[in-house]
Amino acid sequence: MKTINVLGNNSGRNAGDAAILGGLLADITDLYDNVSFTVPTINSQFVRKAFAEYPVTPIPLMPWNMSLKILGVPTWTSVMRSDLVLVTDAILFDRKLYNPLFNYLWTLSMVLPRAKSKGIPVVLYNTSLGPIRTDAGRNALKRILDSADLLVLRDRESQELLQDQNLKHDHIVEGADCALNAVPANDNVFEQMCAEEGLFQTGRPVIGFNINNYVDAFVREDGSTFGRENLIELYAQTVDRVIRDLDVEVVFVETQHMDMGIANSVLAKIQNMDRVRMVSNKKYSYGEICAVLKRMATFVGMRTHSLILSSTMGVPPVGIITYPKNRGYMRTIDMEDNLVAFRDLSLDSFYHKIRTVFENRGQVKEKLAPAIAREKDKAKNSAKHLNPFLTEE
Repeated sequence: MKTINVLGNNSGRNAGDAAILGGLLADITDLYDNVSFTVPTINSQFVRKAFAEYPVTPIPLMPWNMSLKILGVPTWTSVMRSDLVLVTDAILFDRKLYNPLFNYLWTLSMVLPRAKSKGIPVVLYNTSLGPIRTDAGRNALKRILDSADLLVLRDRESQELLQDQNLKHDHIVEGADCALNAVPANDNVFEQMCAEEGLFQTGRPVIGFNINNYVDAFVREDGSTFGRENLIELYAQTVDRVIRDLDVEVVFVETQHMDMGIANSVLAKIQNMDRVRMVSNKKYSYGEICAVLKRMATFVGMRTHSLILSSTMGVPPVGIITYPKNRGYMRTIDMEDNLVAFRDLSLDSFYHKIRTVFENRGQVKEKLAPAIAREKDKAKNSAKHLNPFLTEE
């Protein structure tokens, strides 16, 4: 048996991260029957329960395990005892570089070179790189790249970052986000959710919304900020206008626990709350959330994985550029025209973008379908690139 150590955000607090892990486990075990997985996590119970069908062992990262999130003995020992290390998702950025409660880049820049020196292969697996804005961040990323045998990158933005930072690697292949192959819960589960939450009861079209607690922190460059209260007010006014002018229902879909506070603040300001509902991953799995997303007419997202999960269900997306990876993903699925930057964000611009996509959703879906099919295949086929590391010579 080959032990694969999977490094990513696997706390159970983020539905997108859970979908990444679920997709990764499914894609790899479909091809290889000689593998098991170790997953460092602050929530061992979540990993054990959510992925019980796979040969997964959670590695607890709690203080009593001598760990400060990813920084500590458990990550080190699980990496050193593995046959292959996979770095997933978009955890290689330099914001709050030296804070291990928030940042993975610096810690992994210490651990992965040691793995390489021990002959343990490292693969960046369907990963996004950056943002990188400091010399220290660039140096940390370079140490990780120098430790990696293979880069499977999921967007053009990552390739462009390497060029901008004058960083190179000899083995780069094009992948896609593992969450693209998320499977929605079955119809019985969906109907039960509808009954419990009052969803899809009137026959009106439903537009989904998602809001992110980070606001514009990841794309701010000139020191100015859009502002949390401005965003809350803008979202509330937009939802009311969408309900009034388009005669629709609205469902807020929150995929990260930390976003519930700002989402509830928006709901508190909406006037037409009789037409608004909310579902979140605090109660529902990513498969259950996908079952809800699948029935929507349009989806408006800030979290990257809210855009990924909705679009992979075939729903026309509208996105705000909260992170560079939002732009990267929407470019990848040929939906860049459906993005709004913070510098252009106003009630009118936001509403008109949503209305345009909603009213042309049939054509948008036709354009979206082949792009999603292509990206799903790329995500699944990424597992084939692991063959040199998982088969005996």
